[in-house]
Amino acid sequence: MRDGSSGDGDSERRSGDDERPSRDDGPSAAHIPTDVTVGPAREGERATALSIVDMAGLQVDREAVMTGDSEVLVAVTDGRVLGALVLDGERIEAVAVRPGRQGQGIGSGLVAAASARRERLVAEFDRKVRDFYQSLDFDIEGLGESRYRGVLE
Repeated sequence: MRDGSSGDGDSERRSGDDERPSRDDGPSAAHIPTDVTVGPAREGERATALSIVDMAGLQVDREAVMTGDSEVLVAVTDGRVLGALVLDGERIEAVAVRPGRQGQGIGSGLVAAASARRERLVAEFDRKVRDFYQSLDFDIEGLGESRYRGVLE
């Protein structure tokens, strides 16, 4: 997997865009690098968000992401999308961070931003990311041999 820019418009900015807050006030905000902002994806950032989700091997409704039917939050620094979270209502469809930026609090910051927008979040995930969701205070239950469901209220 490469950690380079996809060149698909993640640095595009238009006048009149809402300013992205520099940091979310959620419980994990203190762990986000100070140069990273988290907020709703802008039009030119949705394709980059999808490529990051693809790099992580996750499946989402691509059309819903591109048309805006799914809410997409992104973590950005210097006009470059570092991570993405896809929401369908209260359900987290995917959380993904560029491989070279994992372990820096970006995924946690994305979940904190989603939590600030929803009273309840639900996620289904594999064993390999159980610790991530547990560290964010999700109530976790087993769904089978290696699948889990987490709820954050």
